[in-house]
Amino acid sequence: MDSSDLNEGEVAENENDDVIKEEDETEREEGEDLTEDAEALKAELAKIVVHPPSYEPSPMEEFDQAEFSPSYKDNLPKENLVLQYAENFRRQMVQLYRDRKPLSLNPVNECGVEKFVCTTIRPTLLEFKELYNWDGAAEFVADYLNIEPLKPEYELPKRLISPATVLRRQKGNCFEYSTLLCSLLIGAGYDAYVISGYATKETCLADESRDICPLLKKKEEVKEEAKKREMKKYNVKPPRDLRSKFELKQEAKRDAEKQAEKEKLRKEEEERIAEMEKPPPDPYYGLRVHAWVLVLSGKREVPENFFIEPFTGLSHPMDSCNYLGIESAWNNVNYWVNMQDCSEGVKGLSFDLGDPTVWEYMFPNNDKPLLKVPDAEDDLNDMDDDEHVEHGDDDEEHEVEKYLDMPPSWVDALKLSLRDFQMRCPHGKKTKVYKRAKLEKFAHYLMKDGLISRLSVYEDRELTDLIKVHEYYAHRLDKLTQRLTNHRTGQVCENFDPGRPRCLKEHQFKSSAPGPENERVMLFYHVARVDGLVKREETPSEMTEEYDNRDDFLYYKYVEFGKRAKKFGPQETSSANKGRPINKMIQKFHRNRSKPANEDIAELIFHIAEDKIQLSYHTEDLRIAASTREFLKPPNWDEKGAVLTFSSEMHQTFQVDPTLPMNKQVELYETLMELLKAEEKCRNEVRDSQNEVRNILDDRTKEEAASELDISVYDTERNEKAKKHRRELERQQLEEKMRKQEMDIDYLAPFLAKIGSPEKLSKQQAFSLKEECLADLKQRLIDKANLIQARFEKESQELEKKQAWYQQNQVSMGKEDEEEYLTYCKEAIFRIHILDLRLTRHKEQAPHKYMQLEQKLRNDDRLSEFF
Repeated sequence: MDSSDLNEGEVAENENDDVIKEEDETEREEGEDLTEDAEALKAELAKIVVHPPSYEPSPMEEFDQAEFSPSYKDNLPKENLVLQYAENFRRQMVQLYRDRKPLSLNPVNECGVEKFVCTTIRPTLLEFKELYNWDGAAEFVADYLNIEPLKPEYELPKRLISPATVLRRQKGNCFEYSTLLCSLLIGAGYDAYVISGYATKETCLADESRDICPLLKKKEEVKEEAKKREMKKYNVKPPRDLRSKFELKQEAKRDAEKQAEKEKLRKEEEERIAEMEKPPPDPYYGLRVHAWVLVLSGKREVPENFFIEPFTGLSHPMDSCNYLGIESAWNNVNYWVNMQDCSEGVKGLSFDLGDPTVWEYMFPNNDKPLLKVPDAEDDLNDMDDDEHVEHGDDDEEHEVEKYLDMPPSWVDALKLSLRDFQMRCPHGKKTKVYKRAKLEKFAHYLMKDGLISRLSVYEDRELTDLIKVHEYYAHRLDKLTQRLTNHRTGQVCENFDPGRPRCLKEHQFKSSAPGPENERVMLFYHVARVDGLVKREETPSEMTEEYDNRDDFLYYKYVEFGKRAKKFGPQETSSANKGRPINKMIQKFHRNRSKPANEDIAELIFHIAEDKIQLSYHTEDLRIAASTREFLKPPNWDEKGAVLTFSSEMHQTFQVDPTLPMNKQVELYETLMELLKAEEKCRNEVRDSQNEVRNILDDRTKEEAASELDISVYDTERNEKAKKHRRELERQQLEEKMRKQEMDIDYLAPFLAKIGSPEKLSKQQAFSLKEECLADLKQRLIDKANLIQARFEKESQELEKKQAWYQQNQVSMGKEDEEEYLTYCKEAIFRIHILDLRLTRHKEQAPHKYMQLEQKLRNDDRLSEFF
């Protein structure tokens, strides 16, 4: 017996002596007569009654031990040795540091067997690529499991379920979350550890109602430093600044004061809001036990250490205020105890696990190497060491054999099917509440419209005043990926993946006016379009289009529409299909270097309402102005087959270079003809654009009504067409099999075997076979009827017992018990009804089956000659 056991025995004896002394004093006091004042004091003290808090621990979930492998139910000799080693380590820690909280070393598993926490980690790399990086694995664990808070929250859990069982039951506490996540991260090559410590109430309960949703956090923009312009020797000097320096200083001073005042007011407002949103004081602050994951830098190109909160799947810096202290850390190799002061939380803690002054390790074979600076004496003694190399190696091997290494994990291999991975959340749905936001997640293919997540943003913390809704989609046949709906402005923005018929990329419109000829903006995948259309912006009176990489160098088109003429009376269908009247069209072109600048059109304006066409050419490199032309269209320009007249009054020109020769009348006439053709072509393109908008809107209406999903041909479970085809093939195969069985059945075979299967039957044998076969069928039909009747009577008796029990306990029953009783009665009556129908049908079919068999026997080749 060691000194600690002796001390415990002495303490127990002293406590017993104190109890005996108190009992003797109580008996002596009861024997004495009390005065009136003492009686009054006793009565006054009797009024003070205390009620100790009652805590009933929730019963642990029981598991069927037959489902688990032998490693769950028993320990190997090496595992028992590790448990003894851990118990010795715990006793030493208790003896040396009596004020420390207990360590999480060997909780029981599902089968009630003690297991060392390091062996509970099962490093696994699953086949899904999303789980290869830490953020994907953390998000999966946070979404796939349901949270079970620790009870009580200030004590370590007495049971730690294996990661394989946690994946199967899809729920667990923070230690089980962290163990599963650590198994996935170590399997993916990360240097990950489970941390046991203390955290805030919000972290332990996964309360994110005071945090901003990660999807709403703005990405940090990396500001590039503006490059200083290199001053060349012969650069033109900038003009002198003739403003007063004193006035500039005074103005800068006033601006700084205003900025400081605004910053002060902003900080005060932020402090006021933070004080209002501050959570109420927690009576268990600093005592709530929690577990999370630590990832150290080095492996997988991790630049710096960071924490991962398993409940949310988010990363936290090493000085996070959510974590208040650390007791221990472990992975699948070793166990470390934190020896640093955590009075300021985790801020300033060193995570050099190879430093024994700040982290006390359990097993000597610490995988974190100690940094040791060699002394001069060590260098001088190298020669002596070289002389005894062989002897030293033997001693080192002998010492290594004494070290106790970690046994292999007792946990079964982690397995996850593709369907379970695609479900992601328990029952396929999960809701998270953030600060003025709510995030709903759905499994792929769960919603008919392909919705996988919905983010709702609110104005208030009570989540009543909705601002906007951001919806994310997947596997849509119409390639829709996102939809942002602003409920304040009514603006809707839809985003699409490549692959749509008209290459639509983004569509912005107002929900109050979704039809054509309203405000909208459309972006396209211009690389996939023949016309190179990038953007189309439309209003009731205007339409603007932008192009890229066209052969004709067109990059901009603007159309101004007029108002439709109001007509009284019935509206013609042909006029209803016509587009809006066009007043003006503008086209802009990039520079075509194969043409001279004074012949390369930069801007072309068609004033349709004024019957006028204006041209602007590109500016030459050495000029500051551009040449222009203006044409007036002939009066009969819109008549088919008419001869167009042209005069000098119908043309005006401004030529920058006066040395160039003027164009002849014939050249100008030909230019006018080309412009008229270009105007007609531009008008047709505008009409095509209007029709395209209508077709896109019609397609979107049909797609939203259908909401079809794109299912792979290899997904046999979800592809209905493939499933129907497979079922049809299975049905045909089953029918063919049944047909063959009916043809192959010989109903006389068992009776012929009794008489030796003779090649030829006598008349007496034939009559005997017929009677035996019919008697056997008759008996089987009667037995089946008796069986159905017995089941009918059993169900009826059980229903009567249940009804009698309900009559006795009707008064004291709760609502749930009553609903359960009604459900049972419905199911029992349904089963009784089915049995009744089955017995009636059997009674009706039995005589026909008997007659069919009799007819078959008469027609059988072996018996037909005797009947």
